[in-house]
Amino acid sequence: MLKSVIIDDEPKAIQSLSWELSNFENEITIVATFNEPEEALKYLAVNKIDCLFLDIEMPTMDGFQFLNKLTSKNFAVVITTAYNEYAIKALKNEAIDYLLKPIDTDDLEETIAKVKKFNLRSINSNNIEKVLLNFNDKQTSKKITLSTDGKLIFLEPSEIVFLASDGNYSTIFTTENKKIVVTKKIKEIHALLPVNLFFRIHNSYVINLSKVKEYLKTDGYVVLENNHKVPVSRSKKTEFLEKF
Repeated sequence: MLKSVIIDDEPKAIQSLSWELSNFENEITIVATFNEPEEALKYLAVNKIDCLFLDIEMPTMDGFQFLNKLTSKNFAVVITTAYNEYAIKALKNEAIDYLLKPIDTDDLEETIAKVKKFNLRSINSNNIEKVLLNFNDKQTSKKITLSTDGKLIFLEPSEIVFLASDGNYSTIFTTENKKIVVTKKIKEIHALLPVNLFFRIHNSYVINLSKVKEYLKTDGYVVLENNHKVPVSRSKKTEFLEKF
């Protein structure tokens, strides 16, 4: 069963799409609907879904601005719009499909089929990636290159204890108790690191799992080898414990 979310500033549009989706209740379910994009961003930051039906023309934040604000886009995006001119731009923004309002049942059926294929590809891709990272020793030893203070630094992933975010800046804490400040968002640095070693335990922190010394269950913190305490967000607690 595919889990979907609808975002549209018009309640009638949400009602109409919900009614159309009810024709496919054995294949797809609606887990949440939103009139306000900001509320949807908060929801998607902590909940896993398979498909997002996203309106383009919204007064507070248009659909393309919304997509740029997403911290993760591991689900299928379907653009809903009354204007055909948005179709090409929608596909360039990694939407798998678009639906013209009023939404046609046959078009929706084709879209759901595309969402199924997208999710199947994502599952297979994730499994392949995990296998490669677990068995490719070179991946874990490859140095990352970062620019700071007018110079390039080269770090082994094993030298990094954790990362801390400060908006568009990040601080890297190393095994030698050094602090390196770089003008990169934490998600950009995290993307350079081996996924089997580094875990985003909190919106503001990424830790090296091999450097965890203790987990304080009552306080909701991990203690790392350099004795720094890093908070574990509620949404990440279960996934973190599963890593061990």
